[in-house]
Amino acid sequence: MSEAVEYDVVVLGGGPAGENVVDRTRAAGLSTALVESELIGGECSYWACVPSKALLRPVLARADARRVPGLAGAVGGPLDTAAAFAHRDYWTGNWKDDGQVDWLESIGAHVYRGHGRLYGVRKVSVSSPEGEHHVLSARHAVVVATGSRAVVPELPGIAGARPWTSREATSARQVPGRLLIVGGSVVASEMASAWQGLGSQVTVLVRGGRLLPRMEPFAGELVAEALREAGAVVRTGVAVEAVVRDGPAGPVQVVLEGGEILEGDELLMATGRAPRTEDIGLDTIGLTPGDWIPVDEGCRVDGHDWLYAVGDVNHRALLTHQGKYQARIAGAAIAARAAGTSALDTGAWGAHAATADTGALPQAVFTDPEAAAVGLTLAEAERAGHRVRAVDYDLGKVSGAGLYADGYRGQARMVVDLDREVLLGATFVGPGAAELLHAATIAVAGEVPIARLWHAVPAFPTVSEIWLRLLETYRG
Repeated sequence: MSEAVEYDVVVLGGGPAGENVVDRTRAAGLSTALVESELIGGECSYWACVPSKALLRPVLARADARRVPGLAGAVGGPLDTAAAFAHRDYWTGNWKDDGQVDWLESIGAHVYRGHGRLYGVRKVSVSSPEGEHHVLSARHAVVVATGSRAVVPELPGIAGARPWTSREATSARQVPGRLLIVGGSVVASEMASAWQGLGSQVTVLVRGGRLLPRMEPFAGELVAEALREAGAVVRTGVAVEAVVRDGPAGPVQVVLEGGEILEGDELLMATGRAPRTEDIGLDTIGLTPGDWIPVDEGCRVDGHDWLYAVGDVNHRALLTHQGKYQARIAGAAIAARAAGTSALDTGAWGAHAATADTGALPQAVFTDPEAAAVGLTLAEAERAGHRVRAVDYDLGKVSGAGLYADGYRGQARMVVDLDREVLLGATFVGPGAAELLHAATIAVAGEVPIARLWHAVPAFPTVSEIWLRLLETYRG
């Protein structure tokens, strides 16, 4: 190989997690190279968080408007799909990353376009699409931030059926007349809300018993209820055995267990994620290609004091905001070690520990109604051995919710650790409920005592008054 170009830090993967590592290491004065084979900004910017929310925004805004007296009659017609797609395209930069590259170069980072592979300790090779080859070495750290990809199960006929994954679902330029969605995850639920609202006839096929299985049961139940009211079909406890599609433009059929056949114009497989580690040279350092990369609380790879993994690839929390959080933690740890700091702050909630991944993990699902949760569900808390109490309240009974929308339907729950009287988790489901999440995240991460939360007075008449109602219910 040619002589290596040396940097303090080399980052594999230019999604949000990788970009945030670069930001932190450059702020600490460390020379940093970033390697990316696709678009700088990654899955979130072009095929996930950003385009999906851009598509969902007009759907949710119309749903909200239809619940407001004096406005409902003005928003009865179909959405302007061309405008919705243009809005989506604007927020993805029309799938161009010039702005992201300009920012990286403005902070002094070096960007390498191409496929990066480890080939030993602190060494990375880069093969560009133009056939160029670069060899990089890292004085202090290599960070893997290559993310994850959608998994399509190996069903009979699936290859010829050309199913959508999350990428096609967020970048499509036409509304399918009939959309079949397999899965009950966040992607399945959000894309069902989006495409039903944009004009598709959506059918959701869930192997399990409900949508959003990792949240409190009422979350998936309320989302499914609203989807059905919007005209979608939601079926639980069903399994797909095969897929059939004749010709490039013909309809697609799914064969269910038992032989029932359903037909649609497109098929979205929202059936999980896998790490993008199959061809990044993990075998050259004793790790298994295609596996998730195990890390410690500071996101350093077990047994490799120079190697870090942040974002989806470490399987701690497959959420963009958590990947960025991990990147800030890892960047701080790399900078501290490069400066010769002998003892890092790696205890719970320390500067070099990503404790929130397990202690206060927030997630917002932008369905109609929105579902937002942080920390542990009741079932998770009980399995972990905590002595807990779930406190529930009908979110629609809060004055602010009633003013927000006629017939507001929602639910709130907080999970209280009875021994310490702090919150272990909270869940809110209802229109606009995602904006309630950060207050709950602060309460959980800060382990704020219930007695002190009583003095955090919510403004009247806001939906946030749900906090007062939950606390009153807990205190009896």
